[in-house]
Order: sequence, then structure tokens, then C-alpha cells
Amino acid sequence: MSTIFTKIINGEIPCYKIAEDENHFAFLDINPMSKGHTLVVPKEETDVFFDLPEELYMSVLAFSRKVAKAIEKAIPCNRVGVLVFGLEVPHAHVHLIPINSGSDMSISKPKMKLSEKEFVEIAEKIRGVFEEG
Repeated sequence: MSTIFTKIINGEIPCYKIAEDENHFAFLDINPMSKGHTLVVPKEETDVFFDLPEELYMSVLAFSRKVAKAIEKAIPCNRVGVLVFGLEVPHAHVHLIPINSGSDMSISKPKMKLSEKEFVEIAEKIRGVFEEG
């Protein structure tokens, strides 16, 4: 059975897409910890991040770096934090979270509620920077 992330990748569920290539897909988290919170997933379904084949594992990190650099330029923040815990969806993924302090990475803090318009604007801004290279 396909995960929700595979359904997003296949266009069966809408998302706020940031970037995509042959092996990876990046989109905004709909329950963000901060504006610009992005998920990067391999297109291959693997439950546990560290169980990814070595080459795919390394390419997910390289793709995540490119997305994080775009987030840093598009969203005001001190840096982009990286979180891999993967309990909520059985599909390996990386959280890229714009942060200004360590507390911004707390998974217990309330998630932000953003409007459709805000999600669209944020995605367009990050995607534009990503596409510029």
C-alpha cells in the first residue's frame, strides 16, 4: 500500500511542491514548525531513513542541502535545522526547518496554522530561489 508521501509524489494528493528530480521530492509540511518547513523524501518507499540504500541516502542528503540553501535565501532565519525522526509516516524523509533558536526545533511546540495563500506564497518564494540555482 502506498504511503501518503507516495500519493503526494504521484499527484494523488495535492501539495505545495518546492522541488523534484528523478529520485527526490520536496514539499511544504502542512503542519509546519515554522514558515518554510519543508519535507524532502526519496521517491523510493523505504520506512527507516537509515535503511535507504547508500547511494540514495547520500543523494537525499545532497538534494536536501540544495533545498535548504534555497530556504535560507527565501525565508528570514538564522539557519535551516535538519530533523529526521520519521515516526509519523512510514516513508523516509527529512524535515528542513527555518530556525532562529534551538527551541524552534521542538517537536512538542504547537504547529503553525497557515492560510492557503500563505502556503502558496512561501512555496513560490522557495521554489523560485531553488530554480535559480
